[in-house]
Amino acid sequence: MTSSQPLPAPFQWFSRLAAALDHRSAPRLALLFFGAVLARRLLTEVVRPLLQGATRLTLALDDTPTLRYGPHVKGAGVHHNPTPGPAGSGYVYGHVFVVLALLVAHSAWGVVALPLLARLYVRKKDLPGIDPKHRQAFRTKLELAIELLRWAKPWLDQLNVPIWVVADGAYAKKEFLKPAESLGMTVVSRLRKDAALRSLPGPRPAGKRGRPRTYGPDVIDLAKRAGQRRVWSTETLTLYGVATVKKYKTFLATWRPAGGVIRVVLVDEPTGWRAYFCTDTSASVADILGAVADRFSLEITFRECKQVVGAGQQQVRFILANIGAFHICLWTFTLTEAWAWGRKADDLVDRSASPWDSTLRRPSHADKRRAWRRELLGEEIRATLRPGATESGIQATAERLLSLAA
Repeated sequence: MTSSQPLPAPFQWFSRLAAALDHRSAPRLALLFFGAVLARRLLTEVVRPLLQGATRLTLALDDTPTLRYGPHVKGAGVHHNPTPGPAGSGYVYGHVFVVLALLVAHSAWGVVALPLLARLYVRKKDLPGIDPKHRQAFRTKLELAIELLRWAKPWLDQLNVPIWVVADGAYAKKEFLKPAESLGMTVVSRLRKDAALRSLPGPRPAGKRGRPRTYGPDVIDLAKRAGQRRVWSTETLTLYGVATVKKYKTFLATWRPAGGVIRVVLVDEPTGWRAYFCTDTSASVADILGAVADRFSLEITFRECKQVVGAGQQQVRFILANIGAFHICLWTFTLTEAWAWGRKADDLVDRSASPWDSTLRRPSHADKRRAWRRELLGEEIRATLRPGATESGIQATAERLLSLAA
């Protein structure tokens, strides 16, 4: 949709550079310039104002599949389906994206995951289906995740606050933990119940030379620790926006994938005990379990991006077109949340047509999206009806608005 509003300076620069090209190629050049700078500008100019006063930044990492159809969709393959549902299959044909999101806390809405960047994961057996011009070298999900962290670090370091990364248990491996530590980031994740933990090394014997030991001599059995009835602590924590009483054990241990000492937290849940860890040994139980709970907001973001924004529904085949379409959906979600961040709930939700709806319900992403759309359309109409508007201008605006509605 072509806007009636004056274009910001950067977009005018793109348009002027593109004016030297053929009229068929000029629009594409402007879009390429726009896409090249959007991800970084999204982080530094759109998301950064939401972090004012933050004492810690929390990044969330996870991968999500998007259902696709047709054998000619480049990069698509058969992947594990994390949410099959009652009648769904355990596998899904489509794309899998590793997504990096920034977790921000709103005073009324709670924690919201804002997607920043993603990388497409393609299985090694599916790479030959991509033409050599656009085919990349095979990279695991762990390697893609570290690539995303390396991209974000220079921009987040400008805020001069600690950076935490909370990830699914599938990322709790040395290929991810050690590079994340080298970047100066603290990792929080789930720990396998059969993790090969060891005790702390203890002091070096007097008179013995060489480097001190990194790992202790004793093996720690998590199942035995969880089975012991003593040494459990109870604390009321705020998780998922609700005060919850948690029964837990915490201790320090050494673990080879992390390269040293970690803090372990065992939680007694109604369905059985669970284990989590943090590479910052000074972290509190409240911080660790809070980060684990906040990671769930990324799952909600995945759902909204697919159901409301339409991620994965684009009918495109080529690999770069699929990557671009997925990113547009992610960035649209982030821009919408940033636009609605400082607005009142009454300005975002119109319940006049549904009086049965609860006024206590917080605005959904669909509510924010509709509110922004109404504001944009209102600005377009007011700009057209300004003094001196011509009949041709009004007609052109009417056709643009009708094309959006029809």
